[in-house]
Order: sequence, then structure tokens, then C-alpha cells
Amino acid sequence: MKISVLKIILPVLLFAGSVLRAQDNTPVLPVDLDTKLITYKEVVTVAGNPNELFNRAIEWINKQYKNPADATKVRNPATGLIEIIHRFEITREDKGMTRPAGTVDYSMKIEMKDGRYRYTITNFNYKEVSRQPIEMWLDKKNKAYIPEWDDYLKQLDDATRKLIEGLKLGMQPPAPKKVDEW
Repeated sequence: MKISVLKIILPVLLFAGSVLRAQDNTPVLPVDLDTKLITYKEVVTVAGNPNELFNRAIEWINKQYKNPADATKVRNPATGLIEIIHRFEITREDKGMTRPAGTVDYSMKIEMKDGRYRYTITNFNYKEVSRQPIEMWLDKKNKAYIPEWDDYLKQLDDATRKLIEGLKLGMQPPAPKKVDEW
């Protein structure tokens, strides 16, 4: 009985491809085609006029950041624009212990219009002696590449998605107050 070479080779190739993909832990990050920067951007439809949305955004910022006045660089209710510059910590595993690996700065812009708002999170920089654009971590051919960069990118993605999730919850209209009719 002849066994087709294709029946043998195809499963081997599929298995090898899945193993290679499993080894690549780099998350797929959104990169702006024009700026070539990692950029999270979305227009979210939500009930409210620009003033209401602005107030919800300020309320969210006050809960999100320990020092909201320092984090927000622009608060303009007339234009419906808020700009934030902040940071988060990344960690690394070292001998079974989780240790600080540095700080990543980012900028965030929230723009309000009637019935919608847009957020843009970009300008991620790794804070060392000088600031380094995070996008260099995407290049596995870089001479300075280290495997930890993949983990740092995952931490960046997780922290940013958590920030976005919190913003979306904070921008929801308040629940209607129950009237105690007795």
C-alpha cells in the first residue's frame, strides 16, 4: 500500500507552523500606517452631548490617575479635547522573582462630539537615560533585540487595553436614578 508523500508532509508542515507561531509571543499591536507608531484609536458611540461626555471623561480621569491635574496637559471643554501624558511600569522575571524593568510613557487624547468620543493612545516611549521609541521592540532583526522585548510588548498591550476598558466604562451614561414612589 502506497502512502502519499503529501499525506505525510502536510501534517508535519502544519505542526511545525503551529509550533513556530506558539513560540512567537509577540502580540499583534496596532501600528498607524502614516506615523509608523503603535497607536490605539477608536471612535465610540455613546449617549450624551460633548459637555456631558467631557464631564464623564474628567470624572474617569480623577478616578484613574493618582494626580489627575499632572496627568492632563489639556482640558478644553470648549473644543471637547483632553490630552493626557502618563506612564506605567513594566516588569521582568529574574531568578523566579518579578522585578521592575522600567517605565513606559504614553500620550492619550480624548475628543468629544455629540453622541460619540474618540480616543487615541500613542507615543509610547521606554524611559531610560534617554527615551526610546517602543517600536524598536517590534524589530526582531535589531542587533539589540532581546527576548524580553516580546514580554514588554505584551505588558504594554495588556496595560493599554485595560486603560481603554476603564475609559469605556467611565464614559457610559449614569444609570437613571430610581424614584421612591410610595
